[in-house]
Amino acid sequence: MIVPGTQVPVVLNPGSRRAAAWPEVRRLLTGAGVEPRLHAVGEGRTLTSALDEALAGRPPVLVVGGGDGTVGCAAARVADTATVLGVLPLGTANDFARTLELPGDLAAATRNLLEGRVVDVDLGRVDGEAFLNVASLGLSVAVTQRLTPGLKRRLGPAAYPLATLLAYGRHDGFRARLEFPEGDHAPLELDDLLQVAVGNGVHYGGGNTVSPTASVDDHLLDVYAIVRGRVRDHVSIARFLRTGDFVEHELVHHVTTRAVRVVTEEPMPVNLDGELAARTPATFTVERNAVHVVVPQHSRAARLDGPAGEHPHAV
Repeated sequence: MIVPGTQVPVVLNPGSRRAAAWPEVRRLLTGAGVEPRLHAVGEGRTLTSALDEALAGRPPVLVVGGGDGTVGCAAARVADTATVLGVLPLGTANDFARTLELPGDLAAATRNLLEGRVVDVDLGRVDGEAFLNVASLGLSVAVTQRLTPGLKRRLGPAAYPLATLLAYGRHDGFRARLEFPEGDHAPLELDDLLQVAVGNGVHYGGGNTVSPTASVDDHLLDVYAIVRGRVRDHVSIARFLRTGDFVEHELVHHVTTRAVRVVTEEPMPVNLDGELAARTPATFTVERNAVHVVVPQHSRAARLDGPAGEHPHAV
């Protein structure tokens, strides 16, 4: 995909679990005849300023290494441009990489930048703020607040279920009204909720699945609301989080739509791919085919994007 002789900007987040990846990335790309230019976060450069610097020349490809928050920020910056996003999954959960079926091994992920194909994926928006995987409110916000960098470094993906258990015991139910601006569903008035989530992608929370039919390029949002219920109900729901079949549970309301507005009695923070970046009332929308991204040749991600090898932005 990236051809020899190309100069490619690389943005790495040193806060990710595998922050020391640069020497290997540079060796692999240089060995393939590609000239990588590092734009590291830190030393006076925030992620925003590093991305500004990397994208200043409107490069055909931007390589980003980090977790879902870093990748999501980069995706928002290249959305609706000709720049193709290459992802090195260096974070804890790496849910967007899992959706794209990217290899977890750094060497294999770097080779994918050279050998993969380009597809288009959708981008979720919450009042203008972007998310790739899931935006949610309720329990997930409390989980995010307990997922400290130290906990993620020590436990890796196991930090997610631990943080969930810690947050669950102190969670209070809330009321929400779900409105559908395009009129495809009647409004929903829901009481005593555990969580409301809006999925753009397929995976979230370290490998959970939004729903069995979720896709990152179907131009739809998967919206689900979980009623608080009893502990045994949530145990039965939790059994099916990995497959997404929990959406069939009687305490789960699930719809697909192009837009939803969530209104709560009091303003509540909204978690966007692990970052608290919005508040209710909030309107969630989907931006179709907004991001061009490199996936493995065998990837089933973006299966609605068309045959491999026919993408107009392949470079």
